[in-house]
Amino acid sequence: MKRVLMLASVASMIDQFNMPNIALLQKLGYEVDVACNFIEGNTCSDERVAELKQKLQDMHVRCYQIDFARNIKHMGQNMRALRQVEGLMKQNGYAFCHCHSPIGGVVARIAGHRTKTKVIYTAHGFHFYQGAPVMNWLVYYPVEKVLSRWTDVLITINHEDYARAKKKFHAGKTYYLPGIGIDLERFHAGDAEIIQQKRQELGLQPEDVFLLSVGELSDRKNHVVVIEAMKQLVQKHSQLRYFICGQGEKKQELQQLIRKYHLEDHVKLLGFRTDVAELCQAADVFVFPSKQEGLPVALMEAMACGVPVVCSRIRGNTDLVKNGENGHLVSADQPEEYIQAIEKLLRIWKNTEEVRQMRINNRARTKQYSLQTVLKKYREIVLTLEED
Repeated sequence: MKRVLMLASVASMIDQFNMPNIALLQKLGYEVDVACNFIEGNTCSDERVAELKQKLQDMHVRCYQIDFARNIKHMGQNMRALRQVEGLMKQNGYAFCHCHSPIGGVVARIAGHRTKTKVIYTAHGFHFYQGAPVMNWLVYYPVEKVLSRWTDVLITINHEDYARAKKKFHAGKTYYLPGIGIDLERFHAGDAEIIQQKRQELGLQPEDVFLLSVGELSDRKNHVVVIEAMKQLVQKHSQLRYFICGQGEKKQELQQLIRKYHLEDHVKLLGFRTDVAELCQAADVFVFPSKQEGLPVALMEAMACGVPVVCSRIRGNTDLVKNGENGHLVSADQPEEYIQAIEKLLRIWKNTEEVRQMRINNRARTKQYSLQTVLKKYREIVLTLEED
């Protein structure tokens, strides 16, 4: 039986993005190994990582600890990771390696080149993009351009990245996939009973407006800007309640900001959640202030549940949201624009037809990003690679 390697810098990326891919590869007759850092750098709890490892073992997937560092500055640790990955490739003779994340992509392609292992690389949003810091272009762009020569298949997940990769890079083949796939059987409009139950769990009153964000508590996810906006919004709209799902290094800073602005009754950090689908179904507005994305899963999941959105005007988000049709696009770092967009939605809240149409537009738009659609395309890519 042919073996393949699924590789990412952290286990949470396997958990969030790659379990359906692994199942598909097994259906195609491959024996699948997973290599990542199970110990450090994950955006989910240690308990969740342990559950992932158990699930992989139950699927007869071998798990290998690779000592990746997410920070590009930790060269010594990532050189050790390179030696580990190269050793795996030599030992197991993989038909191909499918790698994810910038660090994982660099390490896997160098190791693949040295061991003559075919490599599929999924770019979940290049760090260089229109409006990106100059340093990102100076550091990441030349690395990706050089390594594209050692990439048999390059998969991009938004239109800006695809156009640039197709024109400027040298991968054997370049594809556009509509994200990593949304499970529309899980993310859909909720029934009234589930919505009421979830709102009660959160302590919401019938008149409260439930704002929701989902994402790692990091600088990139930019939750600070919404808390800044809430400081002013609650003075006029006391019914607003803002909940943030996720964990990360910015947790203490966000808690301090909430206390500083006396927003304890209006803003809550929920931590890592396994009921995101139900929370999205119960939410009135989904707020997504990220500074950088590839094609954001959390945003697509909320849209699939029919939630009107307010999100930053950045690459990836603009693939999904059309201003005024299914939500509002705003400047990522401008609290005033979030205030204006949320107030626009509040003004139409009693116009049930306008809100209903926005919900319909969101559900319709996410059908092209379904898990079924993405897996069908991924299957075609793998079968084409087999033939080459």
